[in-house]
Amino acid sequence: MDIPPMHPRYKSLRERYLLVQGLRDGIVAEAGLIAHGRGEAFDYLLGEETTPEAVKAVKAATAMLLLSENPVISVNGNTTALASKEIVELSRILNAKLEVNLFHRTREREEKIQEILLNNGAGRVYGVGENASEKIPGIDSKRGKIDPKGIQSSDVVFVPLEDGDRTEALIAMGKKVIAVDLNPLSRTAQKATVTIVDNITRAIPKLMETATGYRETEQGKLSEMVKEFNNKKNLKQIIEKMRAGI
Repeated sequence: MDIPPMHPRYKSLRERYLLVQGLRDGIVAEAGLIAHGRGEAFDYLLGEETTPEAVKAVKAATAMLLLSENPVISVNGNTTALASKEIVELSRILNAKLEVNLFHRTREREEKIQEILLNNGAGRVYGVGENASEKIPGIDSKRGKIDPKGIQSSDVVFVPLEDGDRTEALIAMGKKVIAVDLNPLSRTAQKATVTIVDNITRAIPKLMETATGYRETEQGKLSEMVKEFNNKKNLKQIIEKMRAGI
């Protein structure tokens, strides 16, 4: 990557480079580049910074994940390209499973993502090949395929960079869904239980830091944090902040 660190757009250009490289390596789908560009446009309206509203959502999400009996982190191509090492570390801190889930699903992409996660320290990766033998009701795309030992049996699913239809369907299955989405107007953001409106490269490290700090917190206090969080209200505040920044 021939981008000087002092370049004013270094972080943004680095993320673009990682995604393009992920495309060349067969990890990222072509549509993933479009999705990232759309999110980047919303990030401009946030000043490319983590807002207080995002911090509030991170705290609620962390509490929910720590209270979960069987948390699962859903991993797609963009997440792998941008934050594979951090996702694996977050799963370790939370004792959460990792499951590959792709819209443009091929066995080759699944196995490449699995290999990257394993190389970054994951003990096991779910949802690859025939292991994704169950189906989310109402989802006809390949993204509806899930692992019976992973997302199927989970109570909380963390879905960074997700599709809205699957978020809605997971909620209908009785699961709590935590999303990372820079677009507060998307169906993913609106339907998730907790939405972190932030860049994934900022949100995941913040989740890691918060989870490490909350591991000794009493369950009663964690439950109160989840109960007090209002996703609709938080999203409304984010939208107003974006409007004010135009």
